[in-house]
Amino acid sequence: MSLSVPLVLAILFAALLHASWNALIKSGPNKSLDTALIHSLGVVFAIPAVLWFGLPAAAAWPYILASSAIHVAYYVALAGAYRHGDLGLTYPIMRGSAPLLVAVVGTTVVGDHLSPQAWIGVVLLSIGVLTVGLARVNHSDKSGNRRKALGFALANACIIASYTVVDGMGVRAAGDPFAYAAAIFLLDGLPYMALVMWCLGPARGDAVRYMLGRVKLAIGGTAASLGSYGIALWAMAHAPVALVAALRETSVIFAALIGTLLLGERFGWTRAAGTGLVVAGVMTLRFG
Repeated sequence: MSLSVPLVLAILFAALLHASWNALIKSGPNKSLDTALIHSLGVVFAIPAVLWFGLPAAAAWPYILASSAIHVAYYVALAGAYRHGDLGLTYPIMRGSAPLLVAVVGTTVVGDHLSPQAWIGVVLLSIGVLTVGLARVNHSDKSGNRRKALGFALANACIIASYTVVDGMGVRAAGDPFAYAAAIFLLDGLPYMALVMWCLGPARGDAVRYMLGRVKLAIGGTAASLGSYGIALWAMAHAPVALVAALRETSVIFAALIGTLLLGERFGWTRAAGTGLVVAGVMTLRFG
């Protein structure tokens, strides 16, 4: 399995979609409710997809259930990271630390063996992503908030690596990546929505009114989220999981640009240097 040009372009498009729905959550006033709304709406898209593609093979269901459970932790950490830190800080940390973890675990567990040049590409890309994220983009941030944001982001990197490896094995066991994706989206967001609503207690009525006012915007975020991970799952069936994970994290470049152009965050020379390393990593992976 290798990285063809169409595969690389598809993963880069998935990266853009991923950065877009993360920026939508970051820009909203209530990170937890926006996260829950975007992903619970996935059921609306998933039901017709399941009817069209059918259910995946029985061997894939343990992976689907495990991935759904891991995603609850992912959404909790995601909302926490965006509550305390800039998109330009937390997003690259979450996404940049995961590819190295995926590469190590993928080699030992999934059996995807990478060439030396592929390892160099993964390392370059991860260093570039982390460089973009560790740049101090907002000097007015309180150190306490920054530490909390980094804590949530680093924890989420481990969670991302976990569900990526689980889904990499699951999509291959499913026999059809689109059937696997449809089943994932059917179960993905509802447990987190239930958790958020349970934690709100008497404030549930206000939460429902808030979400009703955000539905139209959230539908776009849902479509971007499903499209992004659907492409990634399809790619994992055709290329090593570690390479797909690494390439998908080029989304940090899109996130940095969105943060700068739309959310008023600074870019700076450190981010520019990190972007150069990301590009070098992508080229190394493509031609490795």
